[in-house]
Amino acid sequence: MTFLDALPFGTGVALAALTGLVLGSFIATLVLRWPAGRSVLGRSQCDDCGRVLRAIELVPLLSAMVARGCCRKCRAAIDPFHWRVELGSALIGATALAVMPGTTGWIWALLGWMLLPLALLDARHFWLPDRLNALLAVTGLLLAGPLLGASLLDRWIGALAGGVILSLIAWGYRCTRGGDGMGGGDPKLVAAIGCWLGWQALPLMLLLASLGGIVWALLVQRKGDQPLAQRPVPFGVFACTAAFATVPFWPLISAR
Repeated sequence: MTFLDALPFGTGVALAALTGLVLGSFIATLVLRWPAGRSVLGRSQCDDCGRVLRAIELVPLLSAMVARGCCRKCRAAIDPFHWRVELGSALIGATALAVMPGTTGWIWALLGWMLLPLALLDARHFWLPDRLNALLAVTGLLLAGPLLGASLLDRWIGALAGGVILSLIAWGYRCTRGGDGMGGGDPKLVAAIGCWLGWQALPLMLLLASLGGIVWALLVQRKGDQPLAQRPVPFGVFACTAAFATVPFWPLISAR
């Protein structure tokens, strides 16, 4: 039994939520700054007047509530993206520890926290950075064994199978339709997810991701503001969401 397993249920959930708040603040900064070529590690400042923010103004969620979503100096509105990501990251941690108390829950939460910036970057910029995909893959190979009980070999096979399957789909679309139907980061992301789930649970993840994409396509088609065939699909968003959801669902459907 580890220290994490010995934590009382409520303490574990609260600690995971607090950890998620802190990580969410960093994730929001990364998603906003990295695509713009800005340093992720620089001091936080008001986007409008450039005032450097004090430590007391960087407390996740609480600072935004106290300041009522505005800069203390110029009163310009603070992008609500910050507190929304912080809240989402906290919910990832709390959900993981509420459903799976102990070490396994923390590993699941870590998966969710690593998937969150990838999903957000794909949703906002259709970009799945190789460095984040590689970090996700390496972390999965090193730590994800207890998550679904997949052996290291099973996770290596999952990585290979995920990458090959998505690459073949992209190649087939290019041959038949004469254009790219999938971004280059999608096969790498699915390969990295395979490093966490193993090959056995990978079909469930792909099924859930495909269903999410179909629902999204139907909703977009109803709006009718742009032909669906001309609209880029953020498949990474659905793959990340499906990967997180697969963790609790796979043991239920695979139990004998």
